[in-house]
Amino acid sequence: MSNEAQPGLILDPSELPSYIDHTLLKAEATSAAVQKLCEEAMEYGFYSVCVNGVWVPFCKKILTGSDVRISVVCGFPLGASSSSVKAYEAANAVEAGAAEIDMVLQVGLLLDGNYDAVREDIRGVVKAVEGQAIVKVIFETCYLNEEQKIAACRLSEEAGAHYVKTSTGFGAAGAAVADIRLMRANVATSMGVKASGAVRDLETALLMIEAGATRLGTSSGVSIMKGTSSSSAY
Repeated sequence: MSNEAQPGLILDPSELPSYIDHTLLKAEATSAAVQKLCEEAMEYGFYSVCVNGVWVPFCKKILTGSDVRISVVCGFPLGASSSSVKAYEAANAVEAGAAEIDMVLQVGLLLDGNYDAVREDIRGVVKAVEGQAIVKVIFETCYLNEEQKIAACRLSEEAGAHYVKTSTGFGAAGAAVADIRLMRANVATSMGVKASGAVRDLETALLMIEAGATRLGTSSGVSIMKGTSSSSAY
């Protein structure tokens, strides 16, 4: 886990880049756009770039020699792939050079209350990359009530995941401060909490960190560092 932020943290501005997963997950992303993402991550010292799996070898070439890691989404954005497909996707990404996997849990099964299936879905990905990569579990909090969010925290921890994460950025809404507080309160202190979706400016980024986020997923990293705002959805 990259940070040990706790609610009420007063952040040193120099620490902010280490919270950011600089993100580009659009279907229309081109090699030029991904190259720019990587170059910005190196320039600003962001923790990682977060991309779709097809871009891992490309990012690895650009980022070689830097401290920027590669995060890859898995079962994205719906979480509705079979568990075996998610496990393969995660393992394939790590083999190509990814250091972190951001997987979407099976949202529909969570809404059904089929907690055993949700836990095993997460566990399959964790086991597929065990000892090789960090696993973050995306809840898509906009579709869940408080009880379901707490259940998702518990299931993620039981399955051996390293982070819980709010959103894909493709759902009906993104990260909310209240959800970060709730998630932070319902996982062990050894687990990270990632705020993603609608983190577009410095004020929002700091609010998320103060609420307990230890990582921020955003395509607006440069805007955040410049103290400006972005219209990006993620």
